[in-house]
Amino acid sequence: MGGALAASVLGLWLILLSGMDIRFRRLPNWLTLPGAVVILTVATLGGHGAAALLGALGLFAVYATVHLAAPRAMGAGDVKLAVGLGALTGAFGPDVWIVAAVGASVLTAVVAVWQLARGGAAAVPHGPSMCAAAALAVTIV
Repeated sequence: MGGALAASVLGLWLILLSGMDIRFRRLPNWLTLPGAVVILTVATLGGHGAAALLGALGLFAVYATVHLAAPRAMGAGDVKLAVGLGALTGAFGPDVWIVAAVGASVLTAVVAVWQLARGGAAAVPHGPSMCAAAALAVTIV
């Protein structure tokens, strides 16, 4: 029962984050930061704290680098979300972390191309792709 509850809470968090980013183009601190703390805490209590911390730091470093190099291409909310999602996927192992990290970029690119093909703007929120890729990676890898 605990695993189902954790998965449900995680799913709700990912849906809320995605909805906020799609609707407001913002990933609020009140969702990103507590989520990261909870994920790191649960991973530590489950014996995966080091892997989760490494995943969080690694994805944060990648996203922070992109944000600093091109702030208009990557928002600060995405960088903060990377901590929690990096921790989540890192706790499941490096293969899951890599699939989620690469998958997020691929999903965003696919959505941007699809929007351009329909005559829309190429700029799309990245948070939903980050959330979807993480969820898929922990589910299927």
